[in-house]
Amino acid sequence: MTVLYILLGIIVILVIWTVSKYNLLVRLRNNRENAFADIDVQLKQRHDLIPQLVSTVKGYATHEKETLDRIVNARNGAINAQSIDEKIVAENALTSALSGLKVTVEAYPDLKANVNFKQLQEEISDIENKLAAVRRYFNSATKELNTAVEVFPSNIIAGMFGFHKEMMFDLGTTERKSLEQAPEINF
Repeated sequence: MTVLYILLGIIVILVIWTVSKYNLLVRLRNNRENAFADIDVQLKQRHDLIPQLVSTVKGYATHEKETLDRIVNARNGAINAQSIDEKIVAENALTSALSGLKVTVEAYPDLKANVNFKQLQEEISDIENKLAAVRRYFNSATKELNTAVEVFPSNIIAGMFGFHKEMMFDLGTTERKSLEQAPEINF
């Protein structure tokens, strides 16, 4: 009879432990999804401002159509992305396209002095800073989930219930290469 109670106790402990680890994984996954929802809010603002910025720049830089088209196409790709992974790839493309706009703007001193352009540029800069902050939070939440999915013994529960390592929101190889070069400073 004592052996039966010991066995029953072990089974109860294993069930409680399994439920506890499963609930932890669910909380971490939901935290990651919530963090990406915060990114979505900032991306929505970014996507709403881009057409205004592009139309302002078009007035000054009509022959820079390729850069502007790239931004519009990247924005449309970002809006149409469905999964978190697709959104990460699409947003990296949009970030790259926006950095091309910065180079274009340098060629137009009158545009840089335009009040509407300055305001839009400040708003985009503010949104980019907020995006950086929420991306850091998202990557932190993703790191916590990935760690829980990979470490023993929670990896056993993760495997049993279909949890897997998730993608981080990073720059991608193209953007990373451009950032590895020191900026050129001219006086």
